[in-house]
Amino acid sequence: MTSADIIDISKSTDKYNFHSHTQFCDGRVDMETMTLAAIEAGMTHWGFSPHSPIPFGSPCNMLESDVRNYLDEVARLKAVYGDRINLYASMEIDYLGDDWGASTSYFKELPLDYRISSVHFIPSGDGFVDVDGSFESFKGKMSRYFDDDIRHVVELFYRQSAAMVEAGGFDIIGHFDKIGHNASMFSPGIEDEPWYIALVDNLVDMIIDKRLVVEINTKAHESADRFFPSLRYWRRLIDAGVGIVVNSDAHYPDRVNLGRNAAIEHLKLFNSQSYPQSICR
Repeated sequence: MTSADIIDISKSTDKYNFHSHTQFCDGRVDMETMTLAAIEAGMTHWGFSPHSPIPFGSPCNMLESDVRNYLDEVARLKAVYGDRINLYASMEIDYLGDDWGASTSYFKELPLDYRISSVHFIPSGDGFVDVDGSFESFKGKMSRYFDDDIRHVVELFYRQSAAMVEAGGFDIIGHFDKIGHNASMFSPGIEDEPWYIALVDNLVDMIIDKRLVVEINTKAHESADRFFPSLRYWRRLIDAGVGIVVNSDAHYPDRVNLGRNAAIEHLKLFNSQSYPQSICR
């Protein structure tokens, strides 16, 4: 499946989700349970996207030894439920640098239907630190690894993101300003600071130039009243004709459509040119 196929699906129906997690990473249920929940919710297209294997221990990422089992399970579920829902095998591939990401040979050669690429880890010393977890975890890591220098952490995140976009090899960029959630709790108002906006604008420039498909991630809409990316960047993406898909990043079966309807309604307003500009700032 190409990026064009993904966009065609998103234009033909709202009943899709290309980002979900199950038992092979940090999802809370098995793939069959998630499939049945997606069918019950009326989904016609559903993508499994476990967090990819990475070259160090992580409780959130799938093991390389499980990849074959994962692909076999997608094939089994397609055979069982293929007359009721279109299922796809994907991964949310972590970018860790030139030697680990969607553009490296290991991931390019996997028989995936499409690839999501995201930044969850940033470099620190000789290793990497996950800055995508709960705020309590994030706050502890800020002290332990980064001397509470939030600007440094944000700059590292967007530097990794820009390098990921430059390397390519993926179809959808995942939650590209996700760092803003924890950063804004650590330092309220940080997302309104000119240097922060400039970092995101630079990444948006690259996304537009590379003609990437952008995910609007709705996972935090009900809990934190926000989307990734923030509403303030949607106008630029839409005006540039960037392909957009709305994904719930579901980890639980009762969240297969969480926040998606709200995002879709926002998109309709943007596309009708009637969106209140005060909300976009």
